[in-house]
Amino acid sequence: MAPDSLWRLPSQPKCVYLTFDDGPTPEVTPWVLDLLDKYQIKATFFCVGDNVARHRALFEEEKRRGHHVGNHTMNHISALTYGSKAYLANVEKANMLIHSQLFRPPHGWLRWGHANLLTKKYRLIFWDLVTRDYSNRLDADQVIENVKKFARNGSIITFHDQPKSWHNLQKALPASIEWLMKEGYEFKLL
Repeated sequence: MAPDSLWRLPSQPKCVYLTFDDGPTPEVTPWVLDLLDKYQIKATFFCVGDNVARHRALFEEEKRRGHHVGNHTMNHISALTYGSKAYLANVEKANMLIHSQLFRPPHGWLRWGHANLLTKKYRLIFWDLVTRDYSNRLDADQVIENVKKFARNGSIITFHDQPKSWHNLQKALPASIEWLMKEGYEFKLL
């Protein structure tokens, strides 16, 4: 992977970076925003351009509430099935709506050539803790256990603000936040 891509950012005091992929969606994003307000936490939302185009007011609300936004492609496409020209065109189309220097590839998949080209314009943000909140094979308690087991100083933690995650997110997100706070973690923005 590109040498300046981020997976984790340890610092003092102990902190984590909360991120959300795939939104904004009217089914989930407003609830996430209200929950983050309740705990006075700011996060980074990696948005799909199609969702931004359909739900512009939600996207603007993320920014209005002090959260950061990043690019997650226009159509949530896989870098493994697109050549560099088509993939970068999709990223640029999304960035015409999102206007961010932060980029996270869907599924964390990126070809070396894509990465080299993207790093000329974007900061590549990955994660060291993907909660798998979207998985039908996990329940909310297992998602919470993933957070408890893998969170460490500087972790970039990925949840999803999309309908596939809703079955786990409504229990796992507040419980994970409360556990992280109890463990003495601060929440920082990317």
